[in-house]
Parts: sequence; C-alpha cells; structure tokens
Amino acid sequence: MSVDLTTKYLGLDLAHPIVPSASPMTGNLASLRQLEAAGASAVVLWSLFEEQIVHDEEQALALAEFHSDSFGEAVGGYFPTLQDYNTGPGEYLKLIRDAKEHLEIPVIASLNGTSIGGWLRYGKLMEEAGADALELNVYLIPTDPETTGAEVERQYLDLVMALKESITIPLAVKVGPFFSSIPNMATRLIDAGADGLVLFNRFYQPDIDLDALEVTPNLRLSHSDDLRLPLRWTAILKGRVLGSMAVTSGVHTAQDVIKLLLAGADVTMMASALLRNGPGVLTDALEGLRAWLEENEYESVRQMKGSMSQSASPDPAAFERGNYMKTLVTYARPGV
Repeated sequence: MSVDLTTKYLGLDLAHPIVPSASPMTGNLASLRQLEAAGASAVVLWSLFEEQIVHDEEQALALAEFHSDSFGEAVGGYFPTLQDYNTGPGEYLKLIRDAKEHLEIPVIASLNGTSIGGWLRYGKLMEEAGADALELNVYLIPTDPETTGAEVERQYLDLVMALKESITIPLAVKVGPFFSSIPNMATRLIDAGADGLVLFNRFYQPDIDLDALEVTPNLRLSHSDDLRLPLRWTAILKGRVLGSMAVTSGVHTAQDVIKLLLAGADVTMMASALLRNGPGVLTDALEGLRAWLEENEYESVRQMKGSMSQSASPDPAAFERGNYMKTLVTYARPGV
C-alpha cells in the first residue's frame, strides 16, 4: 500500500512536508535545482533584507542628484531619470522569475525586516515576479528600556497588516520564541492577516574576540536538540491557531520530521542540515519518513499530524509545568 505523504501549507498542496528554509542553499538557481532533485516539495528563498533595499534606494537617489545644485545644466542630475535604472534588488526578483521558470515546486519568497516603510512594496513586486507565497521574517531585537512589550508586539502586528494589504498571495510570519504569551501573539498575528507561522526565528548571538577586542558574528548551525523548543510550542498551538504551522529550528533527520508532524506541524523546514550535509540529507529524511509511516501502519501524513499535540494528548500536562517537575524528580546524575 502506498503511503500518502501530501500536506497543505499556506493553502499550497505539497507532495510531502519537508521544505528547505531560507539559507544560502536557496540563494541561487543551481542549488535550488539540486534541492528539487533531492526531493524538496517547495523552497523558501534566501531573504531580501530591509537594509539592503533601503541602501540601494539611497545610493540611487544620491547618484541621481549628484552635483545637481552646482551647475545649471545639471538641474535634475547628470544621469537619466530613476525609472531607467534597476534601483532595487532586481537580482532577487530575477531569482524568483528564474525559479518559477525552471522549478516545478512552489517558490516562497522571503522578506526580512523590522519597520514599516517603502520597502514593504517589494512584497507586491515579489508577487508580480511569480512567488507562490511570501514569508516575513521579523528579526527584531528591542534594546531601548523605554520600549514596552506591548509596543514590540504592536510593531509585529502593524508590519503584518501593512504587508498583507499589498499582496494577495499567502503570507507566513517567522517569529522568535520570546513573547510573554506565545499563544496570544500567535492568535493575534493570524487575526492581523498572517496565513501561517514559522517557529522559530534563531536570533544569532555575537561573540567577543579577545585578541582583537572586537565584537564578532558567530554563526552556529543548529542540531536536533534545538528541536525541543519549537516541538513543545507546536504541540501547544495545534488546534488553538487556525493558520498553517511550519517549524524551522533543529530539523535534521527523519525522526525530527516525524516528531514535529505528530506534534501538529504542517511542514518541517531544513537549513542547517542542508548547509552541513548537502541536499542528500533531505532525501534521507524523506525516505525515513516514508519507512516509519509504513512500519507503523499509517496511511497518510494527514492521519498522523497532530495526534500527539497537547489537545490530543491523554496527558496535556506533559507539555506544561508537570513535565518540568517530573524531569527534575526522575533525573539521575551520570554514574550514580
């Protein structure tokens, strides 16, 4: 009997629930084609950053106005009008068009930003370039003590509403795990217009170089142990949030995929595993998922999805404080 691996995410029908998330692996057509060949059911393109868009537009404006106030013949600038230039991140829009032309799987574009501004119109341009859906990655780190939690939440919601007003394709919002009430914020994001959530954004932590006495970027790829935080919240949110749910932290193996589906995820997204091991790791995970379903006599992904979420669990406290106490009581020090 053939197992049905299909799933639905953001209204898109996918062949199975394993999707490469935004990373350098999804930033060029050659690697996108490799991912499709390895079995990817969709792809999330490498993000286009708010800062990149703003910088490009400022550079174009400076060029157009170069010495325009110095000579009469330079009124309006020395260069042709702005519409004659590719002033925005045209390469990203080209990547979307090329991906849609050469791939047979859905292509999800990605915007990364924190403020409401003109850059949000690029969501519409991505839609016009052919993107099947859009993922908004809100990478916001509040550092002002005067900024309240309510103000931070409002910024998220305003961003979602502003972007949703400009597009008709589905919108997913990638968020971090640091809200005081994740279920409340998840519900409000859906109410603001998001069609789904991506759990969770990994906020990369800088390091200090003791020799140079400089703050340095420090990228650490995830491991399967990082799965536990999104696993818990996926299980809690399943049945409480109406939109789609994707998980993108700590997905490395078929076992990781299976756990998240049981918890209630619609799709599981890989980044670190692909960067570390290449596209073949996706093929292995897909084959492992199929084998597990057959061995455990499941007919479909749909049948297993959410069967171990909190709302379906005979022991809902397993995802709450009861599990915390049980863990402490039953822990035995190694060697004892």
